[in-house]
Amino acid sequence: MARPKEFDRDEALKAAMNLFWEKGYEATTTDDLRHAMSIGRQSLYDTFGNKHRLFLEALALYSTESGATFGSTLEETPSALAGIKRILMAVPAQTPAARARGCMFVNTASEMSGKDDEIDCVVHATTTRGEEQFERAVRRAQAAGEIREDVDARAAGRFLFSTLQGLRLTAKAGASPATLRDIATMALHAIGCV
Repeated sequence: MARPKEFDRDEALKAAMNLFWEKGYEATTTDDLRHAMSIGRQSLYDTFGNKHRLFLEALALYSTESGATFGSTLEETPSALAGIKRILMAVPAQTPAARARGCMFVNTASEMSGKDDEIDCVVHATTTRGEEQFERAVRRAQAAGEIREDVDARAAGRFLFSTLQGLRLTAKAGASPATLRDIATMALHAIGCV
């Protein structure tokens, strides 16, 4: 008879996500994961398959958690433009440690793009979702007279998501909050804020 699992799967997955976020996919060893997750090697393989499957699951968890916050900020802020500003200005407002840690999505895209088809699919899907969420916010802002109507909302959504990812990478590289605010402010001007 198999021994019952003596760990919380969700907590173990969260620990793996945090470790991958901190170290990246390639620098994280199976032993690192076992120790961070407080589980044995066999439990890791029995529960999560292998390091690659665990990484995909951890990346999906990160995408779900961060995507929910991102989406609710854009969709539930009464002013669509205020929601866009909150998202962009959240990067310079982060603590130095949070800026240095970066965004797991951006870290993964930087490390793994073009190396793994399954990871590329997750990166592409997350990018598309982010662009579409920004596009909807731009359309709401246009309807409210906050952004000029002649601005291409789809292109603006893509530009804003790309700017957000650039902000996160620039922050991780050590840019000052003032520099990050300048970049975010320029992006807002570029999309035709009125």
